[in-house]
Amino acid sequence: MAVRMHAAPPTPWSRTLAEPKIDKSAYIHAFSNLIGDVRIGAGVLIAPGTSIRADEGSPFHIGDGSNIQDGVVIHGLEQGRVRGDDGADYSVWVGNGSSIAHLSLIHGPAYIGDNCFIGFRSTIFNARIGAGSIVMMHVLIQDVEIPPGKYVPSGAVITSQQQADQLPDVRERDRQFASHLVGLHGALRPGYRDSDDAARLAPPREEQNLSSHSSQQNMNTYAHNQAASLGADVVNHVRQLLAQGYRIGTEHADERRFQTSSWRSCAPIQTANEGSVLRELESCLSEHSGEYVRLIGIDPRAKRRVFETIIQRPDGKVVAQAGSSNGRASYASASKSYSSAGSNGHSGGGLSGDAIAFVRNMLAQGARIGTEHADARHFQVSSWSSCSPIQANRESDVVSALQGCLAEHGGEYVRMFGIDTRAKRRLGEIIIQRPNGKAPAGGGGSYQPSSSSSASSPSYAPSGGYAATAQLSPDLTQQVNQLVAQGCKIAIEFADKRRFQTSSWTTATVVERGGYAQAIAQIEAVLADHADHYVRIVGINPTAKTRVAEVVVHRPNGKSGSAPSSTSSYSAPAPSPSYSAPKAPSNGAGANLSNVAGQVRQLLMQGCKIGVEFADERRYKIGSWTTGLSIDSTHESGVMSAIQSFLNEHSGHYVRLIGVDPKVKRRVTEAVIHKPSKG
Repeated sequence: MAVRMHAAPPTPWSRTLAEPKIDKSAYIHAFSNLIGDVRIGAGVLIAPGTSIRADEGSPFHIGDGSNIQDGVVIHGLEQGRVRGDDGADYSVWVGNGSSIAHLSLIHGPAYIGDNCFIGFRSTIFNARIGAGSIVMMHVLIQDVEIPPGKYVPSGAVITSQQQADQLPDVRERDRQFASHLVGLHGALRPGYRDSDDAARLAPPREEQNLSSHSSQQNMNTYAHNQAASLGADVVNHVRQLLAQGYRIGTEHADERRFQTSSWRSCAPIQTANEGSVLRELESCLSEHSGEYVRLIGIDPRAKRRVFETIIQRPDGKVVAQAGSSNGRASYASASKSYSSAGSNGHSGGGLSGDAIAFVRNMLAQGARIGTEHADARHFQVSSWSSCSPIQANRESDVVSALQGCLAEHGGEYVRMFGIDTRAKRRLGEIIIQRPNGKAPAGGGGSYQPSSSSSASSPSYAPSGGYAATAQLSPDLTQQVNQLVAQGCKIAIEFADKRRFQTSSWTTATVVERGGYAQAIAQIEAVLADHADHYVRIVGINPTAKTRVAEVVVHRPNGKSGSAPSSTSSYSAPAPSPSYSAPKAPSNGAGANLSNVAGQVRQLLMQGCKIGVEFADERRYKIGSWTTGLSIDSTHESGVMSAIQSFLNEHSGHYVRLIGVDPKVKRRVTEAVIHKPSKG
């Protein structure tokens, strides 16, 4: 076994010239590189292309039964050590039975406990990963300690201990996934050893000497016969793509990887001959009969994908799908098809009337439609995965693609958003499916193709009619209307009880554009999904990039002036009969004191303290407010009287209302209630 192993070079900090120490049962691939004091335990697999250099920080420990996969880099700083399980100090410690996946970077000082999984392209630096933890793909963990048994989702950046402490626990299926990978690479180890020891090669295969004419004829006959086994739609897809000069590729995924949209590439199809392509496709479907398989069209010049469609599901059956004439992706469901021709009342499948209206509105503005999906766990932490892009700009084609997306992710949340292709930003978001596979309520499921007149209207009018008074309090809907009228973005955030105590909120969605109805629809959707969380709305001034309002609209028990859960309704209590709202000051832009009274009433019901702040034009633009008044009164009339007096004194300033929760000593509301006159 020719393995590149060297002693560490002499340096000012180390002159020991230590060499790797490798257990006899370990397998180290010849294309790996080990330098310095690296201690490899029993049954370890070091895959091709790895670089393990203990030439600066040392020593390194790789525990029994662990595997270091292709392209992994392990290195360490000269200073900084971690305490290993044996009580000694190490630059890098990898425990027993752990798996470090392809292209990961482990840079010491770093500790990885027993039975851990570190996902593809993840980076661990100056950190400790507790035993049994699972780190998914493209993760950065730095300067923290991950408690044992925690799950780190793909793309996470964990650089504070607070983030690390709030990570969810590993589930049983995650643990099984990590164990499967370790076991799989453990099975590869003896196979690699045997192949290195083999003294002979298998004799070459004999190939038939066929003429080019007969070979081509046989392939064409095979292509004709394959229409029955692969399905006419798949054959048509292949024929269209090849005719346009595209190459064909395939990917496969088991049930778990399909849920996280983590596909694996199959062997590349190099030929452009239709018969040969179909034969390789049939072989691929047979090889992955218990998995999802999708067909890919590849533009070799632009080096990009032009087509993606699933052609097999885990039951091993080929999916019959409608083809597309332009070579772009066709996402029609196997069980439901969509056609825009013929009559006016075609079914929208699983799409609600509100979703159809959203699509129509976005397309009318020249926007494209995108989709994302998330299982229940990822939904809780707002970690969405992008679906295949929808390139179409015709309403009927988009609806067909959305139906296919809903069918493909039947057990997950699916949300749709508009994309401004020029500004490269999102225009709005709406959840169109929940884990039971059904679209959210809010309008009929029938789809009426838009006429030219309706398509030209940019207005968004959900068929469900978000008359918010039926779901949300009048005060809340009025405040949302005010924020929208001021040109503010509306963000909706949620937090469980623990995160609420530490003021660590998670953003559910941000309504960039779409107006009042869009904002109300999103608030209702978030309330329905997070009935057991605290929920608040945030008004954001897009010009100054500052928050102008933060209002808690729902609490887990549905009380204390909270907005409703999905099964209850909320209406604000009637105004106190002893208080009559005073008139707005005559100078300045003034404030709508009836709206202010409603906000004050809600804050007092929640036990909050009331205060006001002011700022001139210059300080307002940079978000620098001055504390003006702290109101001790707990009666609405007294608070409103104090606010009225303050507004009279500061008619030339911006004034905002502050609500403070005295228990956790933090603000729950910041709302601008007065602006100076521009005249």
